[in-house]
Amino acid sequence: MLDESANGVYVIAVTPFLPDGSVDMDSTDRMVDFYLDAGATGLTVLGIMGEAPKLTGAESAAFVKRIVNRVAGRVPVIVGVSAPGFAQMEGLTKSVMHDGAAGVMIAPPSHLRTDDQIVGYYHQAVEFISDAPFVVQDFPLVTGVQMSVPVIARIVRDLPTCVCLKHEDWPGLEKIGTLRKEGTLTRRISILCGNGGVFLPEEMARGADGAMTGFAYPEMMVSVVNNHLAGTPDRGRDLFDAYLPLARFEQQPGLGLAIRKHVLAKRGVIAHATQRRPGAALSPAGVAEVELLMGRLERRLAELG
Repeated sequence: MLDESANGVYVIAVTPFLPDGSVDMDSTDRMVDFYLDAGATGLTVLGIMGEAPKLTGAESAAFVKRIVNRVAGRVPVIVGVSAPGFAQMEGLTKSVMHDGAAGVMIAPPSHLRTDDQIVGYYHQAVEFISDAPFVVQDFPLVTGVQMSVPVIARIVRDLPTCVCLKHEDWPGLEKIGTLRKEGTLTRRISILCGNGGVFLPEEMARGADGAMTGFAYPEMMVSVVNNHLAGTPDRGRDLFDAYLPLARFEQQPGLGLAIRKHVLAKRGVIAHATQRRPGAALSPAGVAEVELLMGRLERRLAELG
């Protein structure tokens, strides 16, 4: 089960599709192997970049089961169960926990405005997910919900099954620093950070435990985290700097997933860069820009050894 000690890199997995829009289970197996070979300490599936809202309930359950079976207990698997209603959340949570998931991730719905509404929502969610460990997803750029430090502290205090914060505020370094100050939280929870890893060196220095995000080169995030823990953060930053132009390019709103899937397909991880409709597509100029950055990255990595 997921607990407060979660650390390292929990890669947010894409959902591979065939050109006809059906889920590509063969690519799913290959993707799991790729992420684990890259050094992932966990996987997170059905996240925002996993196109979860485009899947049916049956597809979501089958996709998670395939991943859990392929992982075979080697690392924890976290499943995004955010849903418009608690009935859907409850059903998916029961299904994935039965199949071997380690915990679930819940983002607040966009209509929440006050601190009390946010805290109350998580209290209600726990009534439906029972004792499943859960991750609070703090991603205001997408959800529109601003979760202050006092709100997070109340959730951690009130709900013992809250074991991790997926920190994806931007800018958010001061929030991490405040959460890590003695006395801010009644107990220490894991903090894993998002935003494609573009702030990961600074986030680790502020007290984060690692990353929970996607990037077409997860080995970058693994390197930053491992070098930080080994006391060689400058080496991690040198490698981070090499990947940064492509990581930055992948952060474009609307096109980020198309870029990530294109790179994963070029790397042989997934068979097709297909997104289930609706989804943005790269233009020929966009493809050329991505592949230029990939070529420059390969040369720079060779220089760094």
